Amino acid sequence: MNAMAPVRDRFGRADIVFADPVPSHPLLEGLTEIGRGEYSIVLGMDDPARVMKVLSSPADYFLLTADDRPQGPHFPILYADHGVIGRASTGYLMYLVEVERLFALEPGSAAARQAAMLTDAFWQGCQSFARLGHEMGRIALYHLVSKPPEGLDGDLLAALGELSNFIESYQVRPDILSENNLMARADGTLVFSDPVFLG
Repeated sequence: MNAMAPVRDRFGRADIVFADPVPSHPLLEGLTEIGRGEYSIVLGMDDPARVMKVLSSPADYFLLTADDRPQGPHFPILYADHGVIGRASTGYLMYLVEVERLFALEPGSAAARQAAMLTDAFWQGCQSFARLGHEMGRIALYHLVSKPPEGLDGDLLAALGELSNFIESYQVRPDILSENNLMARADGTLVFSDPVFLG
């Protein structure tokens, strides 16, 4: 069982996945779909350390490709940006990027414990600021950065600050609650794999 599944259920997003088929594109021919998010499709490659990712949200694309995107050990590594490859049924453009392969959090692992600390504190913040409506997530994240839970790694706190700055600059919204928005590298490092969306 995915360590983040209960959080996803709590947030009411357990059944939301991107419904469009894999688009036709030469770089995707022969690749096997290995996962889906709310706005993305992930396909495995011959290189087991990399995946092709189809993005249907500009927020996801900016997070991975913008010159001023957050970078460092807790953010995905971008290997190639293949640009626009079509348009999703939502009306948004679809982008294709080549990124490092990440893995679901292993229950009981250090990454899963750090993720649980983050999601619990963020969820509490969302509940505290619910009166702010669609702004509650941004304020909850800012509150999390300014008053992090005890025991949070210092470099992870720095990554949260970078994420918060990116969200403010691009006027997108944070989501570190949905399944697979927090994942891990093979070496166990917690990664903000897909932490933003358009409001």
